[in-house]
Amino acid sequence: MSLRPLLLLALLALPAHAGQPAAPACHRQVAHLASGLQAFRDCQGAPEMIALRGGSYRMGDAVGDGQPYEKPAHEVHVAPFAIGRFEVTNAEWQACVAGGGCTPPSVAADAQHSRYPVASVSWIQAQAYADWLAARTGKPYRLASEAEWEYAARAGQTGRYAWGGFELDTCSQVNLLDASGKREHPQWYWAEACDDHYAAAAPVGSFPPNPWGLHDMIGNVWEWVADCWHGDYSGAPADGSAWLGDNCRKHVNRGGGWGNNVRAMRLSSRDGDPANAGSDGLGLRVPGIAAQPAWEARFPA
Repeated sequence: MSLRPLLLLALLALPAHAGQPAAPACHRQVAHLASGLQAFRDCQGAPEMIALRGGSYRMGDAVGDGQPYEKPAHEVHVAPFAIGRFEVTNAEWQACVAGGGCTPPSVAADAQHSRYPVASVSWIQAQAYADWLAARTGKPYRLASEAEWEYAARAGQTGRYAWGGFELDTCSQVNLLDASGKREHPQWYWAEACDDHYAAAAPVGSFPPNPWGLHDMIGNVWEWVADCWHGDYSGAPADGSAWLGDNCRKHVNRGGGWGNNVRAMRLSSRDGDPANAGSDGLGLRVPGIAAQPAWEARFPA
């Protein structure tokens, strides 16, 4: 059922490193974006975050052309939270490795790719990153719920695509499988005819942000969320919390990736993989964190 080409599917372990030198103390840094929003970073080397007000929206395939597991569309209320401005980068992941909280991805990245999204990490490793970031900052970082993720990806939009319509040049909006990818992988017949000039992943922030200042919510790499995989949304929580389970054989990932065509770029598109699986098209966005009153001035309207 996977929409993503799993080129490097692997079983990934999670031993922690010990005996690492202490990291410097954390001090929150705030940046004023050109959009008028504010982003913050809780520690040096930690991801930038954008705080969201929260609210109600319709989750799932409201257009009517999605897969059965994207239905039924349903109303969800999401509490205020913050989420990463970008996908977690190789440099940010390496900080966790150096700090003893993470293991390296199954495919290592060199220094020239420090601003590329980390990939080939499992859900177990993504959860370890959240735990390390929480311990490092003293803030309750965690993997975002699927409902929070889609709320952030939609940014108030209700249509099929984040950029408004299929008639626009898709390759100017998201990193997906295109002419560059087709040249690299001529057997991949599902490529789009346009060209974003990236045969695989692109550095984070290479494409326009959504209205709430979040880059690459759609495309580049798929992103792990906290939820267990369910065959559809029947019985899904309405409060924005993660939908877990006693026998969680798969976890959800969202957003589509560089190896997919435009159909996987729909805002309701979703997939699931075992917790110990990873691929070169699968990464994560920095975990969500419950909002605090002091962030109120930074929320997008």
